[in-house]
Amino acid sequence: MLPILILAAGQSRRMRGADKLLQDVDGVPLLQRQCALALAVSDDVRVALPPAPHPRYDVVAGLPVDVVPVPDAAEGMGVSLRRIFATLTPDTPYAMLLLADLPDLTVPDLHAVTQAVQTHPDALIWRGATPDGRGGHPMIFAASLFPDIAKLDGDDGGKSVVRAAGTRVHHVCFDDNRARHDLDTPEDWAAWHAARADRLT
Repeated sequence: MLPILILAAGQSRRMRGADKLLQDVDGVPLLQRQCALALAVSDDVRVALPPAPHPRYDVVAGLPVDVVPVPDAAEGMGVSLRRIFATLTPDTPYAMLLLADLPDLTVPDLHAVTQAVQTHPDALIWRGATPDGRGGHPMIFAASLFPDIAKLDGDDGGKSVVRAAGTRVHHVCFDDNRARHDLDTPEDWAAWHAARADRLT
């Protein structure tokens, strides 16, 4: 079973007091929605969270996910990556990384990236991408890259690992920008809700 690792330990600094992962998406908090997305694809879902107590723990309570507290999450995404990848067993061949703040990703998107592991076995990283080929999420890393991820620190969100993989990164292009469309500010969320309402009417 492919482990899916959800990064949800960030501080939402640009939300000016609100929490982007608790924003409503189709009647549920975004973090709960992303967990459900992952659980539709895998029975092994792990979620990196800030130190308890934190409202995000209430969102995942009762879900069949493994919580990975990141006591030093404030130091940056690299720390969260290092800690959640450290929960994998030595015989894990691949793991999917899923950011919690991409509200337009779908279950078929996760399946498409997963299937690419079989259709493009020479790659080391498989990732969602925009129509023009800009890399995004979700991302699957081969086990040979786990030692490099174990060295991440600070705000290195894995870009150094992707660069080191060179040409062995396979992009699965989606039909819009959802692989990269994260929402970091209240204005981002207001625009997203307005656009979504227009699409549904």
